[in-house]
Amino acid sequence: MLVDLPVRDIMNTPARTVTAETAIVEAAARLRDEGIGSLVVQSDGENVGIITESDIVAVTAAEGDTRQLTVGDVMSTALVTIGPDATVEEAVERLRTHGIKKLPVVEDGTLLGIVTTTDISNYLPHLARPRPTAETQSQRSRFERPDTSYERDDWEFESYGVADGIDVGDHVRFSKTLDQADVEAFAEASGDTNSLHLDDEFAEGTRFGRRIVHGTLVSGLISAALARLPGLTIYLSQEVSYRGPVDIGERVTAHCEVVERITDDRFRLTTAVEGADGDSVVEGVAVVISDPIPDSG
Repeated sequence: MLVDLPVRDIMNTPARTVTAETAIVEAAARLRDEGIGSLVVQSDGENVGIITESDIVAVTAAEGDTRQLTVGDVMSTALVTIGPDATVEEAVERLRTHGIKKLPVVEDGTLLGIVTTTDISNYLPHLARPRPTAETQSQRSRFERPDTSYERDDWEFESYGVADGIDVGDHVRFSKTLDQADVEAFAEASGDTNSLHLDDEFAEGTRFGRRIVHGTLVSGLISAALARLPGLTIYLSQEVSYRGPVDIGERVTAHCEVVERITDDRFRLTTAVEGADGDSVVEGVAVVISDPIPDSG
């Protein structure tokens, strides 16, 4: 991993606050006018709760006339917080565990900011997306026909699906070794001749202490994996986070899993690349079109 990103680097500051005595209509107006999704509730300098847009919508739908209600009538008092030096991964786990979308950042009782699932998805996009269930995974069988022009002996892949096309639960793995020839060919083809990847002496003076593979070359294995799903897979978008370096000569494995059907032929997938030690070096989310294989006659 390159950096354990701390929550303080992505939190929104300052966090907006309100008192329990504030009228609901006033809190709603602040959320609208300030373009925010929540207000932390304070009493005598202490953080005692939180009220969100969803809370106000729910109580309005249930109560009808909210003019007599205050924030204290609606707020959640089970306030879940996190410290500013906690990692983003820790924040994600806390959000998931408690089923919430807003996480106030507190240090020694002082409210410093707030971090949301939207903030986190900008840095670790894969963590904010739905996960396939074990049931959908178990229904998949190995897909034997690669829709590629050629394969090499050193490459390995496993693709699991149910038809000539993809669906939620389909998944694929693709492995290859990224060697010196790959790095040199990528540098020439892309124009990325950064000495970090090509010059041993230069690379020794960097934070890595040695040459490493281009990050984009590593993430390119995601595209290779997608090419081995059933059907003809066409990229629409790819979000990635680079989590760690890959050494030249290291064998890496990309794996992709279909987690959401957006429309009839468009799908969202979680995507990742693991290094030789099994640690994730690239993570992200892709959106693709799945077309049928053309009839070659």
